[in-house]
Amino acid sequence: MKVKLNQEIKEYCSILKLKGIRAHFEETMSEATDYEEFLHRLLTFELEEKDKRSIECRIRNSHLPYKQYLEDIEIDCLPEDMQKKLPELATLNFIEKGKNIIMSGNPGTGKTMVSIALGLKACVAGYKVLFTTVPLLVTTLKECNSSKTLRYFENRFEKYDLVIADELGYTSFDREGTDLLFNNLSLRAARKSTIITTNLSFERWVEVFGDPTVTSAMIDRLTYKAILVDMEGDSYRLRETLRENGASFNFEDKTVLRIPEHPDGDSGNIRTRNRRYPDTLPANLIVK
Repeated sequence: MKVKLNQEIKEYCSILKLKGIRAHFEETMSEATDYEEFLHRLLTFELEEKDKRSIECRIRNSHLPYKQYLEDIEIDCLPEDMQKKLPELATLNFIEKGKNIIMSGNPGTGKTMVSIALGLKACVAGYKVLFTTVPLLVTTLKECNSSKTLRYFENRFEKYDLVIADELGYTSFDREGTDLLFNNLSLRAARKSTIITTNLSFERWVEVFGDPTVTSAMIDRLTYKAILVDMEGDSYRLRETLRENGASFNFEDKTVLRIPEHPDGDSGNIRTRNRRYPDTLPANLIVK
């Protein structure tokens, strides 16, 4: 009788989508000392399961390309300015204050990686996040404009607590794309946070948007009370790859400080201390 009753309880929990209670009610029955404790424990399990599902849903809907945790980032491999500002950014106070972050610098220095890590932490903290590339965002805006669904998209877009717009500078836009991007980023200005990553300095943004007047207005809106992070520096990916392969690299004088030993144990009689780094990377160290 008890087995049948427990099976029915599990079925009811499945119907009501009470996954926490379904998973823990049997063990809770044997551990709880009274009805109040029994109910309290079950509700606690259900609340924890609900929070877990909510986090998973926010991460899934954010369209983050992969999971990157701030704790896994090699801080000393990041550009100096980011090393100084990351602890404050990690508090996510910029989201509460509706501040933008603009990371500008040469490719490979960790702009996208840090942005994703901040976005993932924001999802866990309960914020609604969207990750997109700037070219994809412009394409989506133009498609919505053509299909008369732009207003619906804009209503959703401006409600995100954090939008990560990656890769500004790799593609230029026509006037329609520029105007749509300007209008939608302006909707969020001073109210909701946007992270922009770019390989171009501000004076070169006109190469992307074409019109100097619109470019100036775009920069003015995005940088108002924004956090500007200089990401010029050595390649994070190259540093990480060298480290994984047992080598370190002095980027100032392009000197390899330690080369992994040859598979047969012979270092190849290479003088590792003063060897100049080659123009092309060895096959096992190429960063794609």
